[in-house]
Amino acid sequence: MTALRPERDSGRAGDQGSSYGQPYGDSGAFGGGWDGWYQDPGPAPGPTPRPPLDDETVALRVPPPATAPAPSPDPTPAGASAVPPPTGGRAARRKAAKRRHGRRAAPRGTGVAPGTDEAPKAPLSRVEARRRARARRPSAAVIASRVMGELFITTGVLMLLFVTYQLWWTNVRAQAQADKAASNLQEDWANGKRSPGAFEPGQGFALLHIPKLDVVVPIAEGIDEKKVLDRGMVGHYAEGALKTAMPDAKTGNFGLAGHRNTHGEPFRYINRLQPGDPIVVETQDEYFVYKMASILPVTSPSNISVLDPVPKQSGFTGPGRYITLTTCTPEFTSKYRMIVWGKMVEERPRSKGKPDALVS
Repeated sequence: MTALRPERDSGRAGDQGSSYGQPYGDSGAFGGGWDGWYQDPGPAPGPTPRPPLDDETVALRVPPPATAPAPSPDPTPAGASAVPPPTGGRAARRKAAKRRHGRRAAPRGTGVAPGTDEAPKAPLSRVEARRRARARRPSAAVIASRVMGELFITTGVLMLLFVTYQLWWTNVRAQAQADKAASNLQEDWANGKRSPGAFEPGQGFALLHIPKLDVVVPIAEGIDEKKVLDRGMVGHYAEGALKTAMPDAKTGNFGLAGHRNTHGEPFRYINRLQPGDPIVVETQDEYFVYKMASILPVTSPSNISVLDPVPKQSGFTGPGRYITLTTCTPEFTSKYRMIVWGKMVEERPRSKGKPDALVS
């Protein structure tokens, strides 16, 4: 039936789901009768339904049936070997991680070298430790080679020190001693303490000047190495078969010896003298001026004839007043002797001043 029908208001807005209309009031609005009927607009909205309670917060529940997971995209790049997911315990997971990421450095103290999978080695026994210690010890051949090497090095250092001593220090010391002897000699001359005559071995009595070579050196009696030559002085041949005349003699050969190398080396460059170069001997009272006449570059150490009053091979033919300078040759050896001769050209008293050879 589709017609309208009246219904008593029960005080409610209406029953949920009713298809009937409702009056506006019951007995007071329109004289206590039923009038003012209206058409039913339809069911009124009910309360918002509440979600069902979570059974997990109330009691135990049966787990839902397992379903297969959806396939995920494969992260393995194309061409790379896929590594299956690790299964099993911790050891299996570590091996899987090493296969994925490569070898890793072993933790400190495990005894495993970085980048290896070796297990830590067990400690060595005493016997094995001693055996390895003996193996690490150098052999007798190695020790001998080390000793020989150290000996060679030590010998080389000693030789270097000796050469330095010979070539440098002996010159420094000898030149200092010669300068002191020359100063003392000139001081004694000024004070009148020395006089011409016989002199003791090693005693200085004159000065030798070689202007071209810038040489000024004391002349001492004798040719002793320690007392005269090694002290940087020039020695006068004055003993036995090697005895020669003094500069003030009327005739004769005034023979002198000196080092060419080391110990002051006063005669090192006498090979540079040329005929006519002056050689001056200064004494307490006079200057004796010689002119270089000739040179004998090489002769035997036993050739004492070069000290004769008229020396052989000098070019002199008769008696005269000569000077002979002798030294070793070649340099830094004493195998041979070099001889330089000169002839006196002037005898000048000190009271007249220095000769021209020393002034110019």
